[in-house]
Amino acid sequence: MRLTTLCSTLLALGLLSQAPASLANNLVFCSEGSPAGFDTAQYTAATDNDAAEPIYNRLVEFERGGTAVQPGLATDWQVSEDGLKYTFHLRPGVKFHGNKDFKPSRDFNADDVLFTFNRMLDKDHPFRKAYPTEFPYFISMGLDKNIAKVEKTDPLTVVFTLNKVDAAFLQNIAMAFASILSAEYADHLLASGKASDINQKPIGTGPFVFQRYQKDSQIRFKGNKDYWAPDRVKIDNLVFSINVDPSVRIQKLRRNECQITLHPRPADLPALKADDKLQVMTQSGFNLGYIAYNTQHPPFDRLEVRQAMDMAVNKQAIIQAVYQDAGQTAVNAMPPTQWSYDKSIKDAPFDPEKAKQLLKQAGVKEGTEITLWAMPVQRPYNPNAKLMAEMLQADWSKLGFKVRIVSYEWGEYLKRMKNGEHDIALIGWTGDNGDPDNWLGTLFSCDAIGSNNYSLWCDSQYDALVKKAKQVTDREQRTSLYEQAQQRLKQQVPITPVAHSTVNQPLSISVKDFKVSPFGRNVFSGVSID
Repeated sequence: MRLTTLCSTLLALGLLSQAPASLANNLVFCSEGSPAGFDTAQYTAATDNDAAEPIYNRLVEFERGGTAVQPGLATDWQVSEDGLKYTFHLRPGVKFHGNKDFKPSRDFNADDVLFTFNRMLDKDHPFRKAYPTEFPYFISMGLDKNIAKVEKTDPLTVVFTLNKVDAAFLQNIAMAFASILSAEYADHLLASGKASDINQKPIGTGPFVFQRYQKDSQIRFKGNKDYWAPDRVKIDNLVFSINVDPSVRIQKLRRNECQITLHPRPADLPALKADDKLQVMTQSGFNLGYIAYNTQHPPFDRLEVRQAMDMAVNKQAIIQAVYQDAGQTAVNAMPPTQWSYDKSIKDAPFDPEKAKQLLKQAGVKEGTEITLWAMPVQRPYNPNAKLMAEMLQADWSKLGFKVRIVSYEWGEYLKRMKNGEHDIALIGWTGDNGDPDNWLGTLFSCDAIGSNNYSLWCDSQYDALVKKAKQVTDREQRTSLYEQAQQRLKQQVPITPVAHSTVNQPLSISVKDFKVSPFGRNVFSGVSID
């Protein structure tokens, strides 16, 4: 019965043409949302980065299931004594993918690295003019200002020169936004007047070749037979089956219509763990679900109002109802497993009566209308944003607010938040690279406004601390600066940290060597299926 169901599913997806002899080499992943595109430099959401992950490589990459940086398209690198020059030696013989409109005429080389980074650095870059877009990660981490130049010294050597020491530089360029694109493909798209196809018809060097994408339905990839590390390509056909509803994802997994999924509802976990055809991988979440107050929207531009909202949030009730105890109460703006986490910081007590007094002192009138934005999708850091929003609505209504819950399609939700249209929003983050700057700089710095800083909060004292910390290589000194930054952020309350959720990843027992990423990425390189 299971084999019949799987055959039917693969036939419907176009993965089988005759007999089921090659079933063992096809894998279906039940994903949770439709990506906006595949040009990773444009996006920060895990949904977008997950969908593009099979296609690309970076100069350096994170080990599967870990945080250590290892060689990717660069075989090795050297850092100058002053910490300002990074010389990368590129891997020879790496092939780019092709499609029906483009066939590469050469191997990967330094020109591709230059194109990838100069497009983000240079606002007058020809490709950027032809296809205008923003680069939120690149900007929020200050790389647009700190990378002085990128040069090639020969076809397989590239040198990055920085203006200031950046202790997180290698970790940063191991992230998805730094995926290496084909300069030759870019030239082809410019010549044909189709520059935007770089986002919808992606070409990379990764273990899987993009085939096609149908929004709200599926993404199809084929195993890359020319991959530079052939032992990592163990799947012939990889399909992302897009299912927003978590119950549908679980039903498909149990029927073997997909072999891996993500973000199960806490209530589903006991049954999943009891199913002898499934396995559930569990690890502490390197994530944070939080409430962002738009500090540029009155009355949330006033500290005492933000303090009042914060102390009226019943975190324990949310942990029990929303996370169903599969989470930990959050105090700081990053998880306790992140080095430099300040354990001395404590939450303000839950005190609705004191909150009312603060609002009265601030002159906030009874019946003030505010919007509370709730995510339309499950995220690793928030399994049920709608329920959380309803609980907050009840908490804050007791303070005298008229709270209206707002939601949009996921891509639109993020876009409108970046534009600052919200009053208060539910959002969160899963760490990308294991460095404290990925939390404190990427999410709350002044540079991050318009990208990942959904509080639109810019505090000069805080900003100076996180910028100084990036320019120090000694971990003890960096820790001290980041602890001061955490204390400043806690005092100013641009956010209310709510929870760090436990990550549970259900998959079929037939899936072998899948690793749960601490960064919330689903990586299929090296994965096989019986």
